[in-house]
Amino acid sequence: MKIDAGMLIGNPRDAIALAQRLEEAGFDGACTFEGPHEPFIPLAVAATYTKKIELLTTIAVAFARNPMTVANTAYDLQLLSEGRFILGLGPQIKPHIEKRYSMPWSKPIARMREFVAALHAIWDSWETGERLDFRGEFYTHTIMGPAFNPGPNPFGKPKVFLAGFGEKMVGTVGEIADGFMVHPINSRKFLEEYSLPALNAGIERSGRSAKDVEKWCQVITCMGNTPEQIEQNKVWVFRQLAFYMSTPAYKPALDVHGWGDDIQPVLNRMSKEGKWEEMGEIITDEVFRTFVAIGTPEEVADQIIDRCDGLIDRVSPADYSSNVDLQVQLLQALKKRLN
Repeated sequence: MKIDAGMLIGNPRDAIALAQRLEEAGFDGACTFEGPHEPFIPLAVAATYTKKIELLTTIAVAFARNPMTVANTAYDLQLLSEGRFILGLGPQIKPHIEKRYSMPWSKPIARMREFVAALHAIWDSWETGERLDFRGEFYTHTIMGPAFNPGPNPFGKPKVFLAGFGEKMVGTVGEIADGFMVHPINSRKFLEEYSLPALNAGIERSGRSAKDVEKWCQVITCMGNTPEQIEQNKVWVFRQLAFYMSTPAYKPALDVHGWGDDIQPVLNRMSKEGKWEEMGEIITDEVFRTFVAIGTPEEVADQIIDRCDGLIDRVSPADYSSNVDLQVQLLQALKKRLN
């Protein structure tokens, strides 16, 4: 199982030192996400200052962009990193696409399928020199003059990983992607009973085998070397859990455990009322420990392995405290148990 680390940074320049430290510590990958900062720029910086570590967007919001801009950016990151870039895309949810990005929202599954097809059509045009002629329901790409064609990429096309939550979207991931990115709200029960069966059904429809699709899972952690440090970090984790669990699209993760109808509507209402601080009080200790690996780095390592072993190909512990020392301790604990 590969082990990745999230890159929570306050400035893209911070990606230089952080990526170098993660590489030196022995992480397999470094991940950025679509948050306060754009996800591609820190990886461009990191690519020029590292040599081995893989660089992933987990995720970049596909529907906030178009296939041509993403194809260009991913191509250049593949060049900069000398083949170490993985393009991780996700759809986001309708309110964010329409109200945060001012972009159209419709038929997310069909749109994502077409987005990935358009990416490959663009890359194939650059690789072969054949005329670009992609015409879809959502995207049309039919102009590619010599001035805009970078030619074949010596490191090949980037891998495309896709995030998905609902069964239909996850099934589509199984049909068209190189990797599946599991949402942070997950448990072993959720993986075994909901996500992975949907993924495997899609893989089967595509005529591929399970080994053709990497399974990447983010596990929310709440770590510390002292009880006080753990309690301090709980504040960040409760906020993140409240945000995720208030979202109707993520209710199935709670439903699997029988908590969806009790928790999700309440958190959703409170989020609309702006009661973010109070929302954490709704999340019981049992719910918290189901979705969060909590304790010392050694204890968290055991919980991550209990959740992911035999199911997941690469894991990314999500430490919202941005404590790199704790992340490195966790990496060492995980490697000790996996070897």
